[in-house]
Amino acid sequence: MLIHREYTNAFPSTFIIYSETVETQNANKPHVYGLLFPNTFKSFPKNPNIAQLFTQMGRSEELGTGIRNVYKYSKAYSGSDEIVFSEEDIFISKVPLSQVTVTVLESGGLNGGLNGGLNGGLNEGQQKVIQLIQRKEGIKVKDISIQLDMPIDTVDKHIRVFIKKNLIERRGSRKTGGYYLVINK
Repeated sequence: MLIHREYTNAFPSTFIIYSETVETQNANKPHVYGLLFPNTFKSFPKNPNIAQLFTQMGRSEELGTGIRNVYKYSKAYSGSDEIVFSEEDIFISKVPLSQVTVTVLESGGLNGGLNGGLNGGLNEGQQKVIQLIQRKEGIKVKDISIQLDMPIDTVDKHIRVFIKKNLIERRGSRKTGGYYLVINK
């Protein structure tokens, strides 16, 4: 938001997390009006000096990768690709959240440690496991292991983390081959 901010406009930048979306609003001096899509937009540096500083610090990537990456990863993180990037006098972005993302946020995602951010401190393997549990309610550990090509011990370790963070709950007994469900708060 700092890189893309139009500093001659007094409009305050906002970053709001709603139950179903994350929305940002930022003062803007548009070069093209309307919706932006990764295959049709052309990057234009609004503040090239600030952008270069952030890139040198390792906090930003190549110009234009933000929109491309949001479209690329949104489906995996939220289950939806209904993204809005609106280039007007106020630049608006809306990115969908899934119930799992909201649950992770509620359980400490914004203060999640080194792996924190919006993923709540879950590593890539943990994210894959919890997304599979959400997509396939009642899935068993053995099936998770097979579908993700992940050792059963690793899946069990991830499950223990989820239970500790109150992200999932177990149904049924171990003897009868119980299963796990994502807790919707």
